Amino acid sequence: MHLLNLEPSSIDYVFLSHCHYDHTGGLLGMLKAIGKRVPIIAHPSIFRRHFITKPHLRDVGVPFRREEVEELTELYLTAEPLEIIEGVYSTGEIRDREDFERVSLEVYTLQDGRVVRDELLDDMSIVLKTSKGLVIVSGCSHAGIVSIVKHAVMLTGEERVRAVIGGFHLIDASDERIEKTVKAFLELGVEEVYTGHCTGLKAEAAFLEAYGRKFHKLHSGMMIEL
Repeated sequence: MHLLNLEPSSIDYVFLSHCHYDHTGGLLGMLKAIGKRVPIIAHPSIFRRHFITKPHLRDVGVPFRREEVEELTELYLTAEPLEIIEGVYSTGEIRDREDFERVSLEVYTLQDGRVVRDELLDDMSIVLKTSKGLVIVSGCSHAGIVSIVKHAVMLTGEERVRAVIGGFHLIDASDERIEKTVKAFLELGVEEVYTGHCTGLKAEAAFLEAYGRKFHKLHSGMMIEL
């Protein structure tokens, strides 16, 4: 932000895509840098216990307590879609997932004292309704990036998808799932693709082959005009 001459105080809202520490770990520092109480939009379960057991027991969820956040800001925790400002929406929880995207990760949570597999229902994305169509920004796409795009279209009633931006979580996906994902993007008419983080090299190569110049690899500090 310093290199781009962006002041933290210019931030009006914070959106959390899901609980993982690499998506939430910098929050307290950012809130302190912002210097004012800005609304945080997230899923109601985001502060749950979330952990892995291999190679050893380790918490991989939000690395601080809810009370620490509430000292600095206001929480808007909802599983429902929410219009944050005009034309900018949180998708809310995405339960209607494509069959080929219903992949359970080896992550767990606690329910009534029992260890259960965590389906990451807190995975949510941002949708921007622009004059040129929808722009969808995901975090890790644990809900399935195709499911997210379809949900965004249904939520807004806008069928043109100008761009999809984010991590698609295909890094360990089978060739079949990657092929089905790229095919679905083309069928949905997604015009431009920006990928990074957990998308994976094989999936990025498949998108590059399908989209050519309309495929872009994300990097820190990248400015996108759509």
